[in-house]
Amino acid sequence: MELVPHNPTSGVYPATDDYVHAMEVRDPRRLLYLAGTMGLDQQGTPAATVEEQLELIWNNIRTILASADMTVDNIVRLTSYLRDPAYAEANARARVTALQGRAVPTTAIVAQTLDSSWLVEIEVIAAA
Repeated sequence: MELVPHNPTSGVYPATDDYVHAMEVRDPRRLLYLAGTMGLDQQGTPAATVEEQLELIWNNIRTILASADMTVDNIVRLTSYLRDPAYAEANARARVTALQGRAVPTTAIVAQTLDSSWLVEIEVIAAA
């Protein structure tokens, strides 16, 4: 599998350093679509702060990816659903840390979650 980022420098607004406009995935053998993953512990209890929830989210994502013999290096696209726009900076920091600075196409949306204690939810597409 080959990943080819597409980040045109003219004709479209510039991307920031932490994401790319598009990622071409050439010859993938497998695709994995992760449902929105929340900052819940193994008992289903949400962490108290957005930072703690983001830590749980990325641990949960790594666990789900591992069940498919993948890692965060296989992530080719992600969408974050934030309960409050004030969570955008913490979410971006957690993403950059989790992906070790690797840029992927990403979108952050402010949305009302089904449970008010769910502060962030992240949906992922991975390829191998």
